[in-house]
Amino acid sequence: MPEALRIVSVNVNGIRAAVRKGMLEWLDAAEPDVLALQEVRADAQQLRAALPGWEIVSDEATAKGRAGVAIATRAPVDAVRTQMGEPEFDSAGRWIEADLDVAGERITVVSAYVHTGEADTPRQDEKWSFLDAMDQRLPALRAHSPLALVMGDLNVGHRELDIKNWRGNRKKSGFLPRERAYFDRWLGDEGAEIESVDGTRGTGLGWVDVGRRHHGDVEGPYTWWSMRGRAFDNDTGWRIDYHLATPELAERAVDYRVDRAPSWDARWSDHAPVIVDYRLGA
Repeated sequence: MPEALRIVSVNVNGIRAAVRKGMLEWLDAAEPDVLALQEVRADAQQLRAALPGWEIVSDEATAKGRAGVAIATRAPVDAVRTQMGEPEFDSAGRWIEADLDVAGERITVVSAYVHTGEADTPRQDEKWSFLDAMDQRLPALRAHSPLALVMGDLNVGHRELDIKNWRGNRKKSGFLPRERAYFDRWLGDEGAEIESVDGTRGTGLGWVDVGRRHHGDVEGPYTWWSMRGRAFDNDTGWRIDYHLATPELAERAVDYRVDRAPSWDARWSDHAPVIVDYRLGA
């Protein structure tokens, strides 16, 4: 019989702080099977202490106390990889892959944390390098596993529907045409020539934005809100947390939701968890 695998992605904004604010109680209620975590800001020992009972694989950032990605799972882990580009490319704390054995099938899950960036600064140059590395890794990842899933805080709103105040952010990192063009290519029909929002042309890779497919052409649902002002209360947010799936896995998605907290003071992160159930097994 097929079984549903509940996979959650969330930027925790510091795992120890999230646990103090109620993340474990949320986990008990949500009952995920796999957690893709970003910005954990913790070492392996601290992660195990924060999330007892989970099998955890993680990758720390080069700079202590910053970034950090992890995958926590109830399913057996067959292999783990953290290198996504050339050996000299530093992806530490921002990319981790795990092959999982679920109901006799292999699914490869990725927790990714793309740089925030800042237009026309060295911080944006780091972001370009990381997006370039993803450009190269995605085809290889799909070749490795037909059932593959890239999740995380990708720090780009792909379409105008993904940012409440998109007009005011057209020249800011996170909504630059060149950033959005990567998503145009990644999500374009496989093998098709794609004209991207920035006017460049490239070849579609065929990945699927599970959230957009599920909700259609509606605003949001947003996954991140600034801690400043009344952004959360007014739902002035960004949809920058994704499940990007291979077509084969996207067809197995049976439910998708963004678990927005009921109130500002009930939040344990400035991001909301993205929850998707996938059908696996014969």
